[in-house]
Amino acid sequence: MTKTTLIAALALALAGCASKPAPPAWKSNAADALAGYSDAYLKGNTAIAESEFVRARSELASTGRPDVVALAELVRCATRVASLEYDDCPGFAALAQDAGAGERAYAAYLGGRWQGLDATLLPEQHQGVVRAGPSASSALAAIQDPLSRMVAAGALMQVGRIAPQDITLAAETASGQGWRRPLLMWLGVALERAKAAGDNAEAARLQRRIDVALP
Repeated sequence: MTKTTLIAALALALAGCASKPAPPAWKSNAADALAGYSDAYLKGNTAIAESEFVRARSELASTGRPDVVALAELVRCATRVASLEYDDCPGFAALAQDAGAGERAYAAYLGGRWQGLDATLLPEQHQGVVRAGPSASSALAAIQDPLSRMVAAGALMQVGRIAPQDITLAAETASGQGWRRPLLMWLGVALERAKAAGDNAEAARLQRRIDVALP
């Protein structure tokens, strides 16, 4: 499953080990539903995405463990950040007191609260982005997983550290994966920058891409 490290870690935690007794069905059901949520959301299929997330959350909630449900809420928040859709991650906030330090750090990272953030608590590929300071382009480009890269770009956008080449990289990453929702958002950012710079030819090119991608 090619998703963020958070989703991959959750999938591993839920799937168990093949050499051990088969894990309860809720574990694989939740992991599959979360993967389905992210894929549908990024492709712009909102209704399907919400249905998958409700299914995942229901499976996880059956354990009565707020910390497990909190992981699902972080997956939802990260997927939205990749699409430049920001909020206070209210689903996670309601469960934060029962979440681990790493999960709370990741929520702060997604929410743009980087002041005093302990980067060592973050998923490995995001640590370099925080440590890079004002210019994180190299750290962003070094992230291999497409969704992790998109999440990092969205986080950089929120804290005002995004560079022009980062915007291009984010748009092309979304394009390569067929992720319509973030593609349109990142192309929109690039379009506004082109207009502000008076680059009419580039603005026209970007608008043609947007027109093609619109559902």
